[in-house]
Amino acid sequence: MHSQKTPRSGLSCKMVLQAVGKVLRKSKTKSNGKKAPAEEKKHYMEPEYTKVRVVDFDLKDLVSLPTKEIDLNEWLASNTTTFFNLINLQYSTISEFCTGDTCQAMTACNTIYYWYDERGKKTKCTAPQYVDLVMTFVQKLVTDEEIFPTKYGKDFPNSFESLVKKVCRYLFHVLAHIYWAHFKETVALELQGHLNTLYAHFIVFIREFNLVEPKEICIMDDLSEVLCAPLPPHTHNHVTER
Repeated sequence: MHSQKTPRSGLSCKMVLQAVGKVLRKSKTKSNGKKAPAEEKKHYMEPEYTKVRVVDFDLKDLVSLPTKEIDLNEWLASNTTTFFNLINLQYSTISEFCTGDTCQAMTACNTIYYWYDERGKKTKCTAPQYVDLVMTFVQKLVTDEEIFPTKYGKDFPNSFESLVKKVCRYLFHVLAHIYWAHFKETVALELQGHLNTLYAHFIVFIREFNLVEPKEICIMDDLSEVLCAPLPPHTHNHVTER
């Protein structure tokens, strides 16, 4: 019997997600307008940045299926939709710096991501083009009642899990690009704590439900291991709201 659907907003991990979203919405301000060069080294791995978070509790507790009363697919749908909204919002804070000139390819570390259309045609895009394709694709999915049903008694399609995996893979690409190409701008906006928390929360979530193959996210393993590890007591550097 299909379990009763709970409002998606109620299922998302409010303590983390609302904190991130609230500050990001207030921080969509322009910095000095200068175009920063592409990252040549992993500045985001420097301890002064990796120690900055906005929460200090176990993220695994947040992503685990709360009770048997909640349908697994509903839980995946709730979190996937929320991560989509927040990652889209996070990208919007640096989007003015992500242009066809500054980011001529969708890169992260030594990887270039190509877009594959519905027919499997491979296309090299600029980073803003790729992100726009990702966000358009995901928006269409999460608002499709046949794929992400919100009405009681409506079943999820058999293809639901595979689609969630595809969405998560794409969202990872966006986060990886932000770190690799736009971390300096993120620091200038004082949003590195929110980016770190969002990234760690997302990684713990996809690991918990095996939503992305390890080989797909291994380019960021060094950051994942640092950010997903609990911080020692009394070392948390909280980001305060302005």
